[in-house]
Amino acid sequence: MSTLEVRRAVERDAKAIAQIQASASQSAFKAQFPGEAMPEFDSLKKSQAYWREAIEFSDPQVFVATIGEDVVGFVGYDRSRDPKTPATMGEIWALFALPSHWGQGVGLALWDAARDGLAEEGCTKVTAWVPLGYERALRFFDMAGFKREMTSIKTVLVGLTRIEEIRFKRDLT
Repeated sequence: MSTLEVRRAVERDAKAIAQIQASASQSAFKAQFPGEAMPEFDSLKKSQAYWREAIEFSDPQVFVATIGEDVVGFVGYDRSRDPKTPATMGEIWALFALPSHWGQGVGLALWDAARDGLAEEGCTKVTAWVPLGYERALRFFDMAGFKREMTSIKTVLVGLTRIEEIRFKRDLT
């Protein structure tokens, strides 16, 4: 039986990363909006190109979780993209696992890798934007020690659907 491992992503992982993001996003959307049509997300080809470039230029830095040869999750992290944040503020840009591997420690292993990477970069705090209603993700960040910033709620457009997001924040020390 293969064990879960986390490693730095390589360009050939971009296709699996794009597929994981699409699959997890679809499952989360269906849980939040049962019966509604799924909004159009970026094409897999466009998403794959984005992640290939991110991996090539480490913007954001990307790690993958693997079981055997299969990529089952990924995390993208770097400095915060929020305006007026100090250089010591990191951000989890994306953290996804295949729905078939939810609840099996994939997210935690990826968070551990991102936390260590951000600390090595000199970050002392980290944030993550999470859609309200994505209960699994909200619980994950709560359990990982993040605190919700209630005044940060914003509305973003995903396809034609408006989704509210909240910023989570925590110390890295």
